[in-house]
Amino acid sequence: MSSVAPTLEAFFTDRLARQREASHHTVSSYRDTFRLLLGYVHGRTGRPPSKLGFDNLDASVIGAFLQQLEEGRGNSVRTRNARLAAIHSFFRYASFQHPEHGALIQRVLAIPHKRGERALVAFLAPSEVTAILGAPNRSTLVGRRDHALLMLAVQTGLRLSELTGLRCADIHLGAGAHVRCLGKGRKDRCTPLTTSTAAVLRVWLRERRGESSDILFPSRFGGRLSADAVQRLVDLHVQTATRTIPSLRTKKVTPHVLRHTSAMQLLQGGVDSTVIALWLGHENPRTTQIYLHADLSMKERALARTTPPTSKSGRFRPSDALLAFLEGL
Repeated sequence: MSSVAPTLEAFFTDRLARQREASHHTVSSYRDTFRLLLGYVHGRTGRPPSKLGFDNLDASVIGAFLQQLEEGRGNSVRTRNARLAAIHSFFRYASFQHPEHGALIQRVLAIPHKRGERALVAFLAPSEVTAILGAPNRSTLVGRRDHALLMLAVQTGLRLSELTGLRCADIHLGAGAHVRCLGKGRKDRCTPLTTSTAAVLRVWLRERRGESSDILFPSRFGGRLSADAVQRLVDLHVQTATRTIPSLRTKKVTPHVLRHTSAMQLLQGGVDSTVIALWLGHENPRTTQIYLHADLSMKERALARTTPPTSKSGRFRPSDALLAFLEGL
């Protein structure tokens, strides 16, 4: 029985790191998937992960693992599919290394992704945005940092990783002020800045006094903010803003909701969806269609331009007393 361990190690070091030059986020996601999978199989078989063979990772085991993710860990369909994508990627690599396990590998590759319900994207109303931007205590250094970060996030729609990875040199405040970032798929893109955002960043950079290679929005220790740290600061300022805007109590505001809000502001401002896709760094312009579905005001304007069908309202009246009795049962 062929051991999985050397093939899995080669998958990370050769396939992901050398051949594909996968990003840190991709490697981390794949790593977490296999830590969960190997831990699950170890608990099921008692065999240590380094001793597992391909026969221990057949389609029935992978299927049971995916089911455990949803039912045991409470993961969403989207997370389950992301884990399956990582597993598929490894087994496609393994198919060339171990043709003797071709039948087993093909059965794993045949496990389909699950279709799930797609909820409407969440976004903030203008009054909610204003309240959140006004929440940080700008008499403190951290408050001024948070205000600049939130303002940049709402205006540009940068992804969380893009936002926390910005360097001081990425902000250009001369003519044609813009922010430059290396986005998903290593695509370099520039996003223009409004006058108000540029003014806030100009003040922050002057106070930040960092080198061009320094992180734009550092943690208390000078390093890059973690995803959890950004979520905590968002939660803190949303909680403050809730005192004046009660509607925020019913919303779960995340950094990605700020990104959705930026897209909705552009859409409601009349910007074409293909331009919004470029703005957000979407690989496929069709991804931006989710914002069209979420914009109720746009649908209401479309409804107002239509001519409603003419039809008289009426009430059903049975022609016979016995029929009326039966209808009432």
